[in-house]
Amino acid sequence: MEKIYQGKTKDVYRLGDHQILLQFKDDVTGENGVFDPGANTVGLTIAGAGRSGLKMTTYFFEVLNRLGIPTHFVSSDIDKVQMIVKEAQVLGKGLEVICRYRAVGSFLRRYAAYCEEGQPLDSFVEVTIKDDERGDPVISEDALAMLGILTTENYQVLKSLTQKICGVVKDELAKKGLELYDIKLEFGYDKADNTLLLIDEISGGNMRVYKDGTYIPPLELEKLFLS
Repeated sequence: MEKIYQGKTKDVYRLGDHQILLQFKDDVTGENGVFDPGANTVGLTIAGAGRSGLKMTTYFFEVLNRLGIPTHFVSSDIDKVQMIVKEAQVLGKGLEVICRYRAVGSFLRRYAAYCEEGQPLDSFVEVTIKDDERGDPVISEDALAMLGILTTENYQVLKSLTQKICGVVKDELAKKGLELYDIKLEFGYDKADNTLLLIDEISGGNMRVYKDGTYIPPLELEKLFLS
């Protein structure tokens, strides 16, 4: 296999025939040894985090595929901590799309003068540029269009897909008494047919989930959710 990218939480290999292999790692994002799904650096290594992330990712992608929602998921091997996906072209040089149901994390830090911690939000969608050097800045719909990163039409598709996907994830978590506060997704264009689809992963490593007002760490979340 040809290794084409070494990421923070997974390594990427080309398989051919428009397919990619993702090797999940035990590194998670955060700062000063504290996990933070919105951070742009690896903050710590948690034994079993890769396997845990893949198990949850597989569960959610299988649900989304059954619902006919476009994703890059093809198959996974939990024992090898690997996932095979469709090859996709990232949006611009990489975007992250966050859907927020409560005011926490960077949203709270930015807008604390106007909201309280944990304040309900109505499926609020925001987009950030993947740019470690500049701290992954938030970018507006107008700027995305003016800079040639994403057309206004495709932004609306992106926003609609995000809210639909996150609604499914939120409902699935709620079945176990878990509340989704926010989640970070990534999208790309299928290199085979240029369809906009969900890529990367859906796991405890890119969401904040609470139970009865208490934050649930990623590995504990997987155990609670998949038990």
